[in-house]
Amino acid sequence: MQAKLIPLVQGREIVISKDVTIVGRKQGICDVVIEHPSISKIHCVVARTDGLLFIRDLGSTNGTKVNGQRVLRGAILPGDELAFAKVKFKVFMGPDDAESLNAKERTEVIEAEGMTVDSSEFELLDEDDMVSLIDDDD
Repeated sequence: MQAKLIPLVQGREIVISKDVTIVGRKQGICDVVIEHPSISKIHCVVARTDGLLFIRDLGSTNGTKVNGQRVLRGAILPGDELAFAKVKFKVFMGPDDAESLNAKERTEVIEAEGMTVDSSEFELLDEDDMVSLIDDDD
C-alpha cells in the first residue's frame, strides 16, 4: 500500500513509506520534517499496519486534527483531511507500483476470461480420456 499526504495549500507531498513515521520540526529525529512554527519539534507518529494508517499525537502544542477534530490517536482513511497544527493535508492511500502491476495483470486475465470461443474447435472428452489426462506424467 502506498500512502501519501497531499498538501491542501502549499508545500511538498509526503510519502509515508515506513511502518512508523515520526513527523515534526526536529531534523535528525523526525522522518518527515515540516518547517512551520506551529508544528512541534516531535509532533506525531503515523503508523502503517495491514494496509491501514493510524495517527498518534505526541503531546504537540497545537495538536493534530482529522477532519477538523482534534485527536490524540485514531485511524486515518483515504480522503481524510489531516492537520498537523496549521499545516493541512489530504490523505491518499492506494496500491504501490508492484500492487498496481499485479492488479493490471489480474485485469488482463479477467478480460481474457470474457472472450468467446467457437465450440466447434473443441471435442468432448469421455471419463476415460479425462482419467488418462490426469494420470499422464508428461
